[in-house]
Amino acid sequence: MHHVYNGIAATELHGVVWQKSRHSNSQGSCVEFAQLPGGEVAVRNSRHPEGPALVYTRAEIESMLIGAKAGEFDHLAATT
Repeated sequence: MHHVYNGIAATELHGVVWQKSRHSNSQGSCVEFAQLPGGEVAVRNSRHPEGPALVYTRAEIESMLIGAKAGEFDHLAATT
């Protein structure tokens, strides 16, 4: 059984605009972000747009972006 602890069905987020990086690959394997009316940011998998969207505070997204820009997550994309 799979549990989603911090999520909402992406289909329940009406009127939001989903955005993915222009660096996303052509197979559609990417993450999409949407700003929510209350200031939070929703994140979903573009391959499953009707699936769950995780919702983060602006501070959480800012921390993740700062870490990504600083290279803190580079090891996750490294090929061995």
